[in-house]
Amino acid sequence: MMALPYPETERCFTVRLPESDDFDGWREAARALVQSDVPPERVVWVEPGGSGDLFGQDGGDLPSPPSDARPVRANRRFLSLASDAALHSDIQRFALLYRLLWRLQERPRLMEDKTDPDVRRAEELAKNVRRDSHKMHAFVRFRLVESDEDEAGEHYIAWFEPEHHIVRANAGFFMRRFANMKWSILTPRGCLHWDGETMSEGPPAQRFDAPSGDPTEDLWRKYYASIFNPARLKVGAMLREMPRKYWKNMPETALIPELVAGAQKRESQMVAAGALEFDERPETLPAIEEAIRRCRQCPIGKLDNRAVMGEGPRDAALMIVGEQPGDQEDQSGRPFIGPAGQLLDRHLERAGIVRETSYLTNAVKHFKFEPRGKRRLHRSPTAKEIDTCRWWLESERALVQPQLVLALGASAARGMLGRTVSISKVRGEPIALEDGSELWITAHPSYLLRLDGEAREKQAALFDADLAAVRERLDELAGA
Repeated sequence: MMALPYPETERCFTVRLPESDDFDGWREAARALVQSDVPPERVVWVEPGGSGDLFGQDGGDLPSPPSDARPVRANRRFLSLASDAALHSDIQRFALLYRLLWRLQERPRLMEDKTDPDVRRAEELAKNVRRDSHKMHAFVRFRLVESDEDEAGEHYIAWFEPEHHIVRANAGFFMRRFANMKWSILTPRGCLHWDGETMSEGPPAQRFDAPSGDPTEDLWRKYYASIFNPARLKVGAMLREMPRKYWKNMPETALIPELVAGAQKRESQMVAAGALEFDERPETLPAIEEAIRRCRQCPIGKLDNRAVMGEGPRDAALMIVGEQPGDQEDQSGRPFIGPAGQLLDRHLERAGIVRETSYLTNAVKHFKFEPRGKRRLHRSPTAKEIDTCRWWLESERALVQPQLVLALGASAARGMLGRTVSISKVRGEPIALEDGSELWITAHPSYLLRLDGEAREKQAALFDADLAAVRERLDELAGA
């Protein structure tokens, strides 16, 4: 064996990551280094284009952990924070994350220390990355380009300038949201291409590679002007959320100075007329679906998700309203197909209610979640978010005109009534609505999934009784 030029206990290691956003590669290398007892000061992290150790000591292969090495400690909060922070453009981010991981082995609760400089810096990096992703979701504008003669269909191209290494991480968002389009997103940090079936990556691009405009932008500007609400205008907040550096890629921003200038006059006119925040209600269910796909009236619609429209007959006698789509509903674009939906199906069948003849929807149309590594954990919508989405729920109900509405859970009840109620106090009895229909309220199936033993059996029996009462009332109305 060749002798090392310096003692093994002082050997330095240079970890060369193949990609600047390679969190998984960093994680694998960091685990091996921690288990081999290599402290942070003896590790150099190099991403593509980096020069490595200034003193020329390339550590070569990573050490092999001993067979009796202890498992590496890393709680969920650290992994969630690190997966975001790793996408930052700060060249010291991987060293910072390894230092935190190293310290976690002796201080498992380190991430709870808000005063710790390393924790605060990692939180700052992660926040900047999430904000950059939000800007990409909000400010990418596709433009139609002429396709090659041998290329079928329309092709759309967008230009975006991210501050951090977020392009690949956001591919799934655009793939789901624009699944039926052929598109490319060009950036100085790499490109994404979607042909309707396959996602591919390309090298960095320059601004002149993207088109400067297309004929559809006049229509988009007219639409933007029509939905501009002067009553909600806050110039300072608008500039914080939509900095001027993004304006050059967005056709509607040319209208902003004129719209802002006339905002006060338009607001006075709206107050005098008693106008709502939204325009006239959509006249068809497909129109509602298109509208909620574009809705950004609350923060949920700005997450990496898709709008999930209700489904069922246009003339259904029963409308079933849940809280919001779950992870599986978000991926499929259909309501009530996940675990809670499958449990609901079993109870509906037991009560003699046919799902296919009912209209199923949710009080909130987008999935609200908190990312935890590769998982998305459900978060309950706030009262304000539910109230904002009432516009769409009421629009669906006005078109379907059900005789009965069954609200599953407190969020669905608030979506119907505009106020919070106690399920235990209102379940099992009809509530008359202003259009002559009836509202029945019960628990959400997901509540049953969280229970075990006798508690679950008791609540399942109450749930069955509520559904049986709804079925009986449907039969009475059908025979009237």
